[in-house]
Amino acid sequence: MSSYNDEDDPRVELAQERTEMANFRTQLALDRTTLAWIRTALTFATFGFGMISYFRSQSMAPIPAGSTMGKDYSRLLQEATIAGRLLLIVGIVSMGITVLSHWGAMRRLRSGQPPHLHPWPLSIIVALLVAIMGIGGLWLTR
Repeated sequence: MSSYNDEDDPRVELAQERTEMANFRTQLALDRTTLAWIRTALTFATFGFGMISYFRSQSMAPIPAGSTMGKDYSRLLQEATIAGRLLLIVGIVSMGITVLSHWGAMRRLRSGQPPHLHPWPLSIIVALLVAIMGIGGLWLTR
């Protein structure tokens, strides 16, 4: 009667290689996702910074004498600057959450732990931040 030895089975080595490649593919997928979130966060921050810069430069422009748009125009410029700041904050917060999420996922992958699905994914968090910002913008402009 022969005894079965796992070490002699070529399937064991093949399974270990497949596991290593699966971990490598998972790491590359995490990197691609992180890069996509970095682009998204930079877009928010850049758009916010652009709004702040543009509307600050507009606030320096002289208002024509006798114009009736003075008070309303300055309020519009102030609200646009606030919206720009909020976009900048959303970009910074989403960048920080991206870094923490990537770091945690890589730590779990390297330690051999199973992946962890968060109840609040980054996409939902950023979508909620933008929705809250939009509702706040509607509330401010009434």
